[in-house]
Amino acid sequence: MNVFEEKGITHLDLHGVKHNDASDEVIDFVYQYQSLLPLIIICGNSNKMIKISEDVLSSNSIMFSKPRFGIIRVEKI
Repeated sequence: MNVFEEKGITHLDLHGVKHNDASDEVIDFVYQYQSLLPLIIICGNSNKMIKISEDVLSSNSIMFSKPRFGIIRVEKI
């Protein structure tokens, strides 16, 4: 899990993460860093990775926005 902070916001970069591992990585990241909301998840250009991330967040009732393609901003748990 590649986690870093930029401009005071904690980021998860999913580049290099296998699709099968993405759901666990996303949910672990969100719950581990929930005290630092908002959070950023970088999915890149993979439509499949974006869908996996959106699905796991939605199924856990986690509110998010998509400020631009390939980026998910976790707003509220």
